[in-house]
Amino acid sequence: MMLREAWRKFIAPIDGPLMGLVGLLLLVALLSMASASPARMGTQLAHVALALVVMRIVAQIPPQRLMALAPPLYVFGVLLLVGVALFGDISKGARRWLDLGFIRVQPSELMKIAMPLMLAWYFQKHEAMLRLKDYAIATIILLIPVALIVRQPDLGTSILVFAAGFYVIFLAGLPWKVLIGLGTAAAAAAPFAWTMLHDYQRQRILMLLDPEKDPLGKGFHIIQSTIAIGSGGILGKGWGQGTQAQLEFIPERHTDFIFAVYAEELGLLGNLALIVLYAFLIGRGLSIAVNAANLFARLVAGAITLIFFTYAFVNIGMVSGILPVVGVPLPFVSYGGTALVTLMLGVGILMSIHKNRMLVQK
Repeated sequence: MMLREAWRKFIAPIDGPLMGLVGLLLLVALLSMASASPARMGTQLAHVALALVVMRIVAQIPPQRLMALAPPLYVFGVLLLVGVALFGDISKGARRWLDLGFIRVQPSELMKIAMPLMLAWYFQKHEAMLRLKDYAIATIILLIPVALIVRQPDLGTSILVFAAGFYVIFLAGLPWKVLIGLGTAAAAAAPFAWTMLHDYQRQRILMLLDPEKDPLGKGFHIIQSTIAIGSGGILGKGWGQGTQAQLEFIPERHTDFIFAVYAEELGLLGNLALIVLYAFLIGRGLSIAVNAANLFARLVAGAITLIFFTYAFVNIGMVSGILPVVGVPLPFVSYGGTALVTLMLGVGILMSIHKNRMLVQK
């Protein structure tokens, strides 16, 4: 009886449909990892265990507490980014990590969650009368950390952090006229933005247009990943039988390019099954957002859900050769602890919002 009660308390904040979908994606991750890089299986299992614990803890935090934590979490994240700019460790030409002595952290990952929380907090505080000034202030709040991340440079993470903030601003009711105006201005500024990109970033875009221009260099990733996806056919070559992966032609096959491994081994049908899983996950998240108890919860849930979509869309797009390679992992599937914990933290927030709505209804 005591064990049953303890189990009931443990699963109380966990949303069954959402957890089921995430669990299936984690199963896909472990199966793909066992094929792509068996030596990393133990470490990835530890990452999954840690991420589940984080999700469970966050799912217990009421949305009201999350709202109170939003400003200090945002300020803390910005200070860490400033610390990275001043004292961060340089690795592979980028300054993205901060060594705190007892732990080495990547503050930009924190901003993927801190950003939507902060902007949702701001809009909740000004819900009674939102004006263009409020959207302008929200944009400034968004651009400060994005600029610090771009400076590292880390284009992939800066895109995700910008997207997380933009989704909140859009869902808060950004007028379509303003949105169209911003889009027109962005298009007009594209030539100037091109000159501001680092050389390797420009090369990634050029390689997207013509990877055969440098098949053994900068175009190698795209060429090998598209070969793997195409060679999988409709049914795939079978688990562990993908030649591109097993012969190590696919670079970063356990991280950013794990979708190529999956697609070669499980084929088009496997790809469709994975996309359906993501579609149901996004649908469940949007359902939680629509039914949330207040504006803060709706904005946070909507932004987190759309970030899951952005992760999946950008990763599958870049591995398939329709988007530039920007270093975005496949959500819940790619190897790595930091990104997985961040994603599961988002899942925990969705569960917290759903649980709070159920309590309000009672």
